[in-house]
Amino acid sequence: MLYLIGLGLGDVSDVTVKGRDIIRRSDHVFLEGYTSLLLRSPVTELEEFYGRRITVADREFVEEKAEEEILGRARGDSVVSFLVVGDPLGATTHTDLIIRAVEMGIQYKVIHNASIMNAIASTGLQLYNFGETVSICFWKDNWKPVSFVEKIVKGLKNNLHVLCLLDIRVKEIDWKEMVKGRKVYEPPTYMTVNTAIKQILEGVEGMDKESQELLNGDTIGVGVARLGTDDQIIKSGTLKHLLEEDFGQPLHSLCIASKLHPLEADMLRFFAVDKDDIPKSSS
Repeated sequence: MLYLIGLGLGDVSDVTVKGRDIIRRSDHVFLEGYTSLLLRSPVTELEEFYGRRITVADREFVEEKAEEEILGRARGDSVVSFLVVGDPLGATTHTDLIIRAVEMGIQYKVIHNASIMNAIASTGLQLYNFGETVSICFWKDNWKPVSFVEKIVKGLKNNLHVLCLLDIRVKEIDWKEMVKGRKVYEPPTYMTVNTAIKQILEGVEGMDKESQELLNGDTIGVGVARLGTDDQIIKSGTLKHLLEEDFGQPLHSLCIASKLHPLEADMLRFFAVDKDDIPKSSS
C-alpha cells in the first residue's frame, strides 16, 4: 500500500492526525525533498515525531529509483508513506508516481493538506480569481526563457491573478566539476521575490506594447515568504516598490494581481508597503 501524505506548510505539527497515524505504522517512509521543503523541521525532528526512520528522496531518487525503492516496497501487506511538503498533488511528479503505482497493481491513497495553492488566499486575493499558476526558474547568462512572462500576461489579459512559484535548486549537479569526473552538488539556492520581479520586468521589455501596459513596474503584486509559519510575511504594492523590500529567509512566492474586487483591495491595504499603491476600488 502506498500513501502520499501532505505535511502542510509550517512545521512538523502541521501534518493531519490521519497522516500522522499512517506514518507511525508505516514500514517505510520517504520524504520528497525537491519540489518544496519544510525548512522549520529538519529530518531528525520528523523522525523523532513519527518514530520512524525517514529516507530523503531527491529528484534523481524519485525519477530513477522509485519503482524499485518506493513502489517495490509497497507491494503486498507492506505500507509505504511518501511525504510531501504542502499537498501531495501539487506537483506533476507525484501524479506520475501514482500512475506508475497503478500500472504495477499497487493500491494508493492520498492524504491531503494545506499548500501554497490554497494558503495564498491569506493575501486577500480570492482563489476563484486566479488563472494558470506559473513557475519561474532561475535565469542563466546564456539561458533566459520568457515563457513564464507570456503566461503572466495571458492571465492579466483575462483579468485573472497569477500565482508565481519560485525556483528551488536543491542537490543540483555542478557540471563544471562533472566534466572533471567529480560528482559534486551545488549549494541549495532559493529564488527570492526580488529576483523573480527583476526577471519579470526584464522579460516583458521585449514584448509588445499591450503586454508592457499590463505588466510593468506599476503593476500590483503581492510577495509572500514562509507562508503558513509563525513568521510569515505578506507585502503588497507595485512591483517596483516590492523590488526594494526584504522578505527574509525562504521560501518565497509572488502574486501578480489583475483587476481587484473591492474586498481584495481592502485586504491588500493591510499588507501594503505604500497604501497609495492599492486602488480603493477596481470594480
